[in-house]
Amino acid sequence: MNYGNIKKYDIADGLGVRVSLFVSGCRNRCPGCFQPETWDFLYGKEFTCETEDEIIEAMKPSFISGFTVLGGEPFEPENQMVLAPFLEKIKRIYPEKNIWCYTGYVLDDDILKGKRKYTEYTHRMLSCIDVLVDGPFVESLRNLMLEFRGSENQRLLNLKEYLAKLNYEI
Repeated sequence: MNYGNIKKYDIADGLGVRVSLFVSGCRNRCPGCFQPETWDFLYGKEFTCETEDEIIEAMKPSFISGFTVLGGEPFEPENQMVLAPFLEKIKRIYPEKNIWCYTGYVLDDDILKGKRKYTEYTHRMLSCIDVLVDGPFVESLRNLMLEFRGSENQRLLNLKEYLAKLNYEI
């Protein structure tokens, strides 16, 4: 997996000060996307053990609230394979910090078991994610007043609560 950027003091992509990873690769290609360069799976740098260590180290300060993964598209199958064990590692090392994930896919339609983006790694990712922002960016629904979202169709989900309402076990 490649990544385009690591932000070590991000305040735009979740509550509090966060460390954020922008993965590369996205098949959604939403018109008006704020990072179209991340559509290319080869964009940026290779995600390595050193990259993991850099992120883990950046998360050490107590003022860091958590980790955000966005892109590109974290739920592309190629990215899930790398992100699932990494998110588990973050949860193990920093159980008190939360994990946010942004996806252009819709949880219910694309990501849950049996859906088109579900892989052998999806369940592991979902079990680590505390807040999921889902849905494609829709330029005609763009709204700069929304907190942590770009368009009105996107949802901000407390993932564990939402999945519990669906009786979906993670």
